[in-house]
Amino acid sequence: MNINYKEELNESQYEAVTYIDGPSLVIAGAGSGKTRVLTYKIDYLIKEKKFDAHHILALTFTNKAAREIVKRVDRDIGLPWSSYIWMGTFHSVFARILRREAQYLGFTSQFTIYDTTDSKSLLRSIIKEMGLNEKTYKPGVVQARISNAKNHLVTPTGYAANKEVYEGDMAVRMPAIRDIYTHYWDRCRQAGAMDFDDLLVYTYILFRDYPEVLARYQKQFHYVLVDEYQDTNYAQHCIILQLTKENQHICVVGDDAQSIYSFRGADIDNILYFTKTYPNTKVFKLEQNYRSTQTIVCAANSLIEKNERQIRKAVFSEKEKGEAIGVFQAYSDVEEGDIVANKVAELRREYHYGYADFAILYRTNAQSRIFEEALRKRSMPYKIYGGLSFYQRKEIKDVIAYFRLVVNPNDEEAFKRIINYPARGIGDTTVGKIISAATDHGVSLWSTLCEPLTYGLNINKGTHTKLQGFRALIEGFITDQADKNAYEIGVDIIRQSGIMNDVCQDTSPENLSRKENIEELVNGMNDFCTLRQEEGNPNISLTDFLSEIALLTDQDSDKADDGEKITLMTVHSAKGLEFKNVFVVGLEENLFPSGMVGDSPRALEEERRLFYVAITRAEEHCYLSFAKTRFRYGKMEFGSPSRFLRDIDIHYLKMPHEAGISRSVDEGAGRFRREIEGGFTRSASPSRTTPFGSASSERKERPKAQIIAPSVPRNLKKVSTVSSGGSQAMSSGPVSVAGLQAGQRIEHERFGLGEVMKVEGTGDNAKATIHFKNAGEKQLLLRFARFKVIE
Repeated sequence: MNINYKEELNESQYEAVTYIDGPSLVIAGAGSGKTRVLTYKIDYLIKEKKFDAHHILALTFTNKAAREIVKRVDRDIGLPWSSYIWMGTFHSVFARILRREAQYLGFTSQFTIYDTTDSKSLLRSIIKEMGLNEKTYKPGVVQARISNAKNHLVTPTGYAANKEVYEGDMAVRMPAIRDIYTHYWDRCRQAGAMDFDDLLVYTYILFRDYPEVLARYQKQFHYVLVDEYQDTNYAQHCIILQLTKENQHICVVGDDAQSIYSFRGADIDNILYFTKTYPNTKVFKLEQNYRSTQTIVCAANSLIEKNERQIRKAVFSEKEKGEAIGVFQAYSDVEEGDIVANKVAELRREYHYGYADFAILYRTNAQSRIFEEALRKRSMPYKIYGGLSFYQRKEIKDVIAYFRLVVNPNDEEAFKRIINYPARGIGDTTVGKIISAATDHGVSLWSTLCEPLTYGLNINKGTHTKLQGFRALIEGFITDQADKNAYEIGVDIIRQSGIMNDVCQDTSPENLSRKENIEELVNGMNDFCTLRQEEGNPNISLTDFLSEIALLTDQDSDKADDGEKITLMTVHSAKGLEFKNVFVVGLEENLFPSGMVGDSPRALEEERRLFYVAITRAEEHCYLSFAKTRFRYGKMEFGSPSRFLRDIDIHYLKMPHEAGISRSVDEGAGRFRREIEGGFTRSASPSRTTPFGSASSERKERPKAQIIAPSVPRNLKKVSTVSSGGSQAMSSGPVSVAGLQAGQRIEHERFGLGEVMKVEGTGDNAKATIHFKNAGEKQLLLRFARFKVIE
């Protein structure tokens, strides 16, 4: 197939494709045809410049990206050319090189590649052999620290000699990591194995220590192309430099404005300072966005221009102007879910979109719960991209298993799941004995645990003590649940079982996400109890809560519907994807940007880039939302709009009418800025008290292992005041319904604005039927209702 490059590429793309005389940096703005440039450049090198395919090296970050490029090359050039190109992920290509040259490094070409599970298993064995406490030296944490060292090309010798690194390990009470690293390195070599990070480290060492091998590969690769260069880490950058420093025939493609993976080791400096690394670099900017409307592109530009550290570019779109970006202000996180779900329904009616045309993007995984429940309520199909539905996540299922066992001690699956979680020294052998004894006597595992002698349970004294400690823990919860609602007993179980201690041992991204998910479960329990009380059910038991979520998890496991679905995902997961309609939710301080940013300008700029990525996923419509209140850290918090909202030029935004902000651009600009800036005075402090202790906003601070008692109200009664005197603050005290009548408008703490349809009953039995703008019609028991009359 012959390609007319001039006709099929725009001017910037054409120049980037056809320049091969020296190093080139292609800054590819969102939706600007990056993959097209990479594919056509390979085509151009082979067909026009007569490069042999096996002399081309193309490195990507995902197998999906590599397959897409191969597919297009096959289509444009045809086999067998594409099969000769050295194309793939960094790890796959470097593994190929290492298998060829393994003897230089003391390995055989049949070396094993350890995945993350293998690596953790070996580390766990080493930690145990060294007599270290696994609760302190958690394998996942140790693995992350060793991985970070390897990604910076620090070997065990260098690690042990680095005073700053050792002090860092001492600060987190893990001074033996340097010894663990040494043992791990040696054990991998003895086993003839490399982990994923070793594929980078050993490739660098191979080229560094054996110049004849490096020279051979420099000669092998006449041209090197690298995709998503903004995501490279230090090790990857150094290896690429080794391969290309002589002939400098290199083209890297990326967008510094989409560098969002520093937590994985990505270093934005690699792309920002590429022209200093390769002084003769020619820079090409792909600035035409083929994905989004003009308004969306302009709004994203006005946002990202606030970053200081960037390669400036002027992205533009020649698509239709499109609608302004909608900004929604919700009274609460619950109403935010309703607003988004209702807007999806409205857009489907107006434009006949399919469900697959919608994406809801959030900053943290824990936020999915609110939107899952809002969509379920309206029977809207959805999927969680790159993750599990909220109630299917491991840490949530662990907590639910405790709840199930407290409600029903004979629940065998719940018993087996949690008897040794968190670890309490009850191993598989002991559990097997309990199961055998229970089976032999036809009783439950719990009955066997309670009467081990009766059922012939053959265990030693130490094991017996551990089992009875577990029994006492569960029996205590069983007793307490009679006097506590679901929220109260739920907080007790999470705190006293040790689950929060387990997830607070370190600040790895995985553990922080687990902690956020558990806190969100508590938020959901609080919502459940509070709203059921308002609806006239004062005694909400743990059984009631389990019945509710059992229906939700049943829906989660129903795979029958393979049709199109609304996509829910974190913004990090959304990179590289696009949707006709995008909702970016939870735009509040300490949420987006994350509260972990602290005072770091570098971290704040990455959060802004993350928001830029979110907006630029949208093709036709983009909506931004924030909530005035959000139940977080065990209490209702007043939020303030994200500072990022004021980074966007007001001309590209459609303001929320209910916020008291005019839709007129000229008048609205000043009011919107005052609304946002004024909100900052209500920001919660960086350090908060949660039901489980202190939640610090500083990434480097280690969460406290000591859990403090929660501040939980023993009842949630009498929480609003309604009087004929007009607007009243939401507060405790008896309710007077004399002044509440049909036609009045109210502001509810969770449901937002509503109109009273009718009031009936007297005293404690007084009820009001209220139609809420976003939550629909609800009947509330007034003695529990949380609202104020506004007119």
